[in-house]
Amino acid sequence: MDKSFYIILCFCCWVATATAQQTVTGTVTNRTDGKPLQHVTVVIPETGQKTQTDAEGRYRITLMDAAKRITFSLLGFAASAQEIGGRAVIDVALESEAMGLDEVVVVGYGTQRKIETTGSIASVRSEELTQMPVTNVAQGLQARVAGVQINQNSGSPGGNISMRIRGTNSINGSSEPLYVIDGIQVSNGGGVNDVSPLSTINPNDIESVEVLKDASAAAIYGARAANGVVLITTKRGKAGATRVDVESYYGVQQVAKTLDVLNAAEFAQLENEVFKDNFYPDPAAMGEGINWQDLIFQDAPMQNHQLTVNGGNEKTQLALSFNYFDQEGIIINSGFERYSVRLNMDHRINERLRIGSSILGSYSVNHGISAGSTDLGNAGVVTGSVLGAALGAPPTLEPYREDGSLFPFAEQRGGRYREVVNPLNFTEILQQRTLKRTLGNFYGEYTLIPGLTYRASFNIDVDDRLYDTYSPLSIIAQQDINENSGSGSKDNRDFLNLLHESLITYSTQIADDHSLKFTGLFATQSESYKRNLLSATGFPNDATKNEALQLALNRTVSSERTRQRLDSYMARVNYGFRDKFFLDVTARVDGSSKFGANNKYGFFPAVSAAWRIIEEPFLQNFKQLTDLKLRASYGTTGNAGGISPYQSLAMVAASGGYNFNHGWETGIAPTGIANPDLRWEKSTQTNVGLDISLFNNRWSIVADYYQKRTEDLLFVKALPLSSGYGEITGNYASLENRGFELATNAVLVDSDFRWSVSANITANRNKVLDLDGGTTDERFITNYTLLKVGEPLGVFKTYVFDGINQTGETIIPGYDGRLGGHKVRDIDGDGDIDTDDQVITGDPNPNFIFGFSTNFNYKNFDLSVLLSGTYGNDIYNISRLSFENPLGQRNLLKSMVNRWTPENPSNQYVSPFVAGRLPISDYAMEDGSYLRIRNINLGYTFQGLGKISRIRLYVSANNLFTFTDYSGFDPEVNTYAGSNTTIGIDNLVYPQAKSFLGGVQVSF
Repeated sequence: MDKSFYIILCFCCWVATATAQQTVTGTVTNRTDGKPLQHVTVVIPETGQKTQTDAEGRYRITLMDAAKRITFSLLGFAASAQEIGGRAVIDVALESEAMGLDEVVVVGYGTQRKIETTGSIASVRSEELTQMPVTNVAQGLQARVAGVQINQNSGSPGGNISMRIRGTNSINGSSEPLYVIDGIQVSNGGGVNDVSPLSTINPNDIESVEVLKDASAAAIYGARAANGVVLITTKRGKAGATRVDVESYYGVQQVAKTLDVLNAAEFAQLENEVFKDNFYPDPAAMGEGINWQDLIFQDAPMQNHQLTVNGGNEKTQLALSFNYFDQEGIIINSGFERYSVRLNMDHRINERLRIGSSILGSYSVNHGISAGSTDLGNAGVVTGSVLGAALGAPPTLEPYREDGSLFPFAEQRGGRYREVVNPLNFTEILQQRTLKRTLGNFYGEYTLIPGLTYRASFNIDVDDRLYDTYSPLSIIAQQDINENSGSGSKDNRDFLNLLHESLITYSTQIADDHSLKFTGLFATQSESYKRNLLSATGFPNDATKNEALQLALNRTVSSERTRQRLDSYMARVNYGFRDKFFLDVTARVDGSSKFGANNKYGFFPAVSAAWRIIEEPFLQNFKQLTDLKLRASYGTTGNAGGISPYQSLAMVAASGGYNFNHGWETGIAPTGIANPDLRWEKSTQTNVGLDISLFNNRWSIVADYYQKRTEDLLFVKALPLSSGYGEITGNYASLENRGFELATNAVLVDSDFRWSVSANITANRNKVLDLDGGTTDERFITNYTLLKVGEPLGVFKTYVFDGINQTGETIIPGYDGRLGGHKVRDIDGDGDIDTDDQVITGDPNPNFIFGFSTNFNYKNFDLSVLLSGTYGNDIYNISRLSFENPLGQRNLLKSMVNRWTPENPSNQYVSPFVAGRLPISDYAMEDGSYLRIRNINLGYTFQGLGKISRIRLYVSANNLFTFTDYSGFDPEVNTYAGSNTTIGIDNLVYPQAKSFLGGVQVSF
């Protein structure tokens, strides 16, 4: 280029500068947490000038003569308009809680503006999910979404959770929602001692979560959507300067509550009374003795460290993160450790073609421990879990030998307590679960013509698990060791989920009044599972544990393999008129290999509509009203999780062995009768909702009423013996959920001091409509849990506790009554105690669940508080049937110092009695209502520190206080984990911990 070109260029720049009135600069931040916001669009409406903020939230724009205002907008935040008024620096804090009407929400296979949504959808932001330390995303959702009940089934590190969206929707199938992570479909399930599959995914990688609650919102996922859908979007790269974020926290966990038990002196006195001997000549001399709970519980550290890199240009954007999470358990030798990496990439090849990927990889190790026995009975409770053993262990025994090794109880005090287990035994048993998981999504998107787009995605979920177990000889008394002592196993389980989706989308605007969008989908999904189990008993020593199973005397091997396929077709039409009326119609067809030959395909339609009443002329003078929208929907969804592969077919299995010609042969026998009519569990739901926004979105209210009827539920029906089979699985049962949800968000003060609140409450009513086609009205699931037509799932049916049999009273026959024993009420008055005297005495389903959070901001300080709770649910505290029963050889709860004796005629606590059992009555029924301070978080943010854009220091207290009348470790409990029918039962599950931690967040 010649010199004249540069002269002309400099002249043009001088002219442009001379004609401008001024330059405005500033920083845009998130009002909630003070973080800088990148990619905020900065516009001068009068001149059309436009720019964006950089990675530090900074912008610079030169004003022309006509400029009067500057507007700031970003998806997920309410837009802000600022008068210039001669200012050279304009800093803005955008509002993220009072959501703008143009906010975009994820709806599955696409997005919609908030005002266009016609279904019931709740959104939760990433900063809310990780406000307190959580192992998985479901924990972060607890108490934040109306209509969603989340229970931490076990407080163990990485422990399992259960989520119910608008109630329980199945009896024998799964009631867990479908999780969709960047298009990859993931399921959650497992027992109380299992690791949650969601714990393999780093919650810090999540950008937002949408919960699809009604049939209209969820019907796009058809046969897997009856329990609701949770859409999880991870953080993606953004164009602009590279941003590096580092976050780290460290904390300590403690057991929130221990149970008072008898000390050694009190226990010794009780033993003398039970066995009517003088085994302890001087009980008072025994003193306090051993506190076994102090030995199994510990102050446990936890830590989390994350590095995130985000950046790119207009063509390519990348987001990369590394995470390390380590949590020791409050019970010794338990813990969870996770390493994870995430890489999200988007690349625009040209104006029409875009490709990208999302890859999440994790490696986690869980050191588990047995807690929460499902056995009913004294021995089962005490010996079946570490907590039961710690409560029942005699305080007069010793935990360790002189050499520091564990001291089996059978070797102490003449073997009197050989049936009781040293609680520390459970901490020495190896129960290690190693999980390697990779989630991958790869997509290509091509714009055929303006408005018409085709997107192909290929998803993979590889889940490899290794379960290591070993029970050592060292915990067995020397006299009890035999050729079968010592046991170990290696259990390999491999899951592979492949999914292809072809999605075509067409959107257009007709004139200025009509908007139309069409979405079509074809998907095919294949899931395979294989398992190889090797187990052995009779080890010579503990040197190799389970790493040399061939050394054991007895070895067994088993294997299994399943595969299933799902093909799907979906069409959705979204229509809008003048941003006032909206109509959505969805239809999906799913075909599954799991179902009977006569019902391979299911059809799942849904329709919803919304009327934005705020657009009507008669509301134009109500300036305080920002938005008012009425929604209604009706649709059908299915539950494919209710059936295992091949269950519709006639099945055979190995059935022991037979001796032929002095040789042992394994036999094969039929185990299940074919049912070609087996089909989907189907939910039909009606929803009516109202969305209200007031005072320029500073106060929002969302209210929904729903009624959901679930039919064709899988249930086992008894068959006549002449058929050759005992039972058949078919679509016989039905149940109903109906309820009301209310959620509100408000900014109460908005100045240098800012105060916002959020609250939600849900009332759900559940009822069984049918069990097996009218043949049976009720069926016991356990000795105290009932399924009954016309009643909620899992109600408790027991005898009614009526005090203690006192001296001179007549003991009614029919149960194990005794002087000083439990008395139960003769309900039918026939002078005899039998099953006719059992009545429904409790309901584990809460009347209400609720959550409340509040946030305070003053300059650089921020404070948040989160509360959660339930009201009106009962808990069957089954452990009390053991630990308030003085049967001998096991310790009891402290309350039993007031046990019945002729001198102390208690009407609450029974008399000592060898090997006695308490009747199954409502004596063990307790109110499970609670209010929990789930999190308190206090932080301070430093900004503008050179190359460091911000540093936030914070401290956090979690599960700080729980207000409840429940006497057990934790009112948020369920021994049977995610069961649909046996809920609200406490048989000493691993309790949740309270924790205190400090952390730092740094952005470069």
